[in-house]
Amino acid sequence: MEAINEVHVSEPSLVVIDVAAADDETAFTFHAALAARWATTSVERTTRDAGQPGVRLRCYLDLRQPTGTPGPRNGLC
Repeated sequence: MEAINEVHVSEPSLVVIDVAAADDETAFTFHAALAARWATTSVERTTRDAGQPGVRLRCYLDLRQPTGTPGPRNGLC
């Protein structure tokens, strides 16, 4: 993963999420759950790190901008 850019965490409630998952489907499903609740960047692909298991995905979240309703477990996903 690339270094985190200062602008992405320049204010409270801005979050950088790095996801490690077994496969693309799992990573995209997790991102969709986040996007259903908060404003997030779109993601189109995952990355693979040589010698590391699974896939990686990065997205940026703004907790100040709720977009949906809380999910079934404690208001998360």
